[in-house]
Amino acid sequence: MSKLQNILIADDHTLIRNGLKQLLEQAGDYNVWEAGNGKEALKQIRAKKPQIAILDIEMPEMTGFEVAQIVQNEGLNIDVIFLTMYKDDAMFNNAMNIGVKGYVLKENTVSEIMQCITAVNAGKTYLSPAISDLLVRRNKKLMTQASDKEGLDQLTPAEKTIMKLLSDMKTSQEIADELNISIKTVQNHRNNICNKLDLTGTHALLKFAVEHAGRI
Repeated sequence: MSKLQNILIADDHTLIRNGLKQLLEQAGDYNVWEAGNGKEALKQIRAKKPQIAILDIEMPEMTGFEVAQIVQNEGLNIDVIFLTMYKDDAMFNNAMNIGVKGYVLKENTVSEIMQCITAVNAGKTYLSPAISDLLVRRNKKLMTQASDKEGLDQLTPAEKTIMKLLSDMKTSQEIADELNISIKTVQNHRNNICNKLDLTGTHALLKFAVEHAGRI
């Protein structure tokens, strides 16, 4: 690079900060700032506007998540890389949801951080290979949600009403009484819904209705 790139490293562990700073400065292309907690990291991000902020997820004062969320909310043009000790689905999914560009395990920091920065600078997202299983599970979950939504979109208003009442744990007879229709009509609706959603089994429709109650 012809121009030094400004990078902030925020971690409450001094050894980790010093190690990363030394690694980056030895590369010769980076101007490195440090912060020991989340509040200081946010202060420096707002004041200095580095191109990249490398944030520990768990920090005093403010977590990496809180800092990254504020960066996103304020529309700051800063790429965020998370460092973490945990291979955790919830943390990973939250990080992806708020647009984090890199997710690196601390156990692999020295060997991977330069690869991560290079990838992020190229407009890509970098994830530690060791957490590839988290990405697979996330993609599978998103595909399932998309498939479920597509199925729900096929339902008629009457069928969605039946689904909503089922999610309230009402029986076919109670649904028929509430909608002033025959129990045979309710059963026909239930059969049509199962066919559209490819549901089989005695309790499959009830289970699906309860699990998707907020999206019907």
